[in-house]
Amino acid sequence: MTTKSGESKLIFVYNADSGVFNLLTDVAHKIFSPQTYSCNLCAITHSNFGTKKEWKEYLETLNTPLEFLHADEFKAEYQLEKAELPAIFKEENGSLTLVVNATTINECNSIDDLKQSLHSEL
Repeated sequence: MTTKSGESKLIFVYNADSGVFNLLTDVAHKIFSPQTYSCNLCAITHSNFGTKKEWKEYLETLNTPLEFLHADEFKAEYQLEKAELPAIFKEENGSLTLVVNATTINECNSIDDLKQSLHSEL
């Protein structure tokens, strides 16, 4: 998704790769060993059946284009091999800015914590 000149978007990047196999592996990991799951952004915002309703409703209030990428998709599109994930970025006028870093996301324990972290940076 490319933004128009002057328009910005938020990019949510999961610390997991795309694909059916990876999805099934991630679901199993969240069920059997949630304390060692590597993507807190996914763990907080998704159940085993999809995006949590509370998170969807919050995202609708942001009034900005949103993009959701897995680690492999993000690295391919933005050529940032060493980005610490999960993370939330803002793309504006072709420039990418880190909005919420991996440390902050990993310290969140709930959707409310994540919303507060994002809101304080916007």
